[in-house]
Amino acid sequence: MEIQVNGQWREFPEGTTVAEVLDALGAARQGVAVALNGEVVRRGEWPDAVVPKGASVDVLTAVQGG
Repeated sequence: MEIQVNGQWREFPEGTTVAEVLDALGAARQGVAVALNGEVVRRGEWPDAVVPKGASVDVLTAVQGG
């Protein structure tokens, strides 16, 4: 199935979870926030939050700056 991750369409198997999307991206787990179709997904829900076909997943990383 295709889902949009940070604006790019990517192929994932049916039943993919938010945690699996992060693993596929090689994203760190600290300092990261995830939104699924515009709704924030709590870190504790990542392993169980199934991403539906055609969904939009935004992975946001905290950065320091001044």
